Amino acid sequence: MAKVELKQPIIDEISANVKGADSVILVNYLGINVAGDTALRKELREAGVLYKVYKNTMMNRAFKGTELEPLCSHLEGANAIAIAKDDATAPARIIKNHLKANPTIKMIGGVVEGKYYDSEAVQALADIPSREILLGRLFGSLQSPVANFARVLKQIAEKDGSADEAAPAPAEG
Repeated sequence: MAKVELKQPIIDEISANVKGADSVILVNYLGINVAGDTALRKELREAGVLYKVYKNTMMNRAFKGTELEPLCSHLEGANAIAIAKDDATAPARIIKNHLKANPTIKMIGGVVEGKYYDSEAVQALADIPSREILLGRLFGSLQSPVANFARVLKQIAEKDGSADEAAPAPAEG
């Protein structure tokens, strides 16, 4: 069996994993210790992010001719990919949190919703809160005016009710 035939299943696996992904972040993991790598992988897995190390040549072949092709220029050294299909910002956010404990790892670049981002843009993307947090903030801001209006109406009703109770009844006559 030729070497190309042995490598094709790996290329197909990479292609299948990145197909339909919201984001694919390329990470240089050189210098991370085992404990740090284990913690990073665990947190990514819990967030539904696939984190996998492939040979650069395999990723290069899988990325060619796709929207991920801009990442091919960064495929040097010890690289891994973080693939998210639900939350586009999750990989960048989680990896950025681990950069504090492991400053040697780097987010090299990524493709998020079909658009290429360089290292700085991926770092900025990591600052965007998750979808759930953003929705919570939106609903909170929508609820706030309604709650304030209801509170004012309640105070007016209480004020009018207490004024009626304190006032003497009109005399019949």
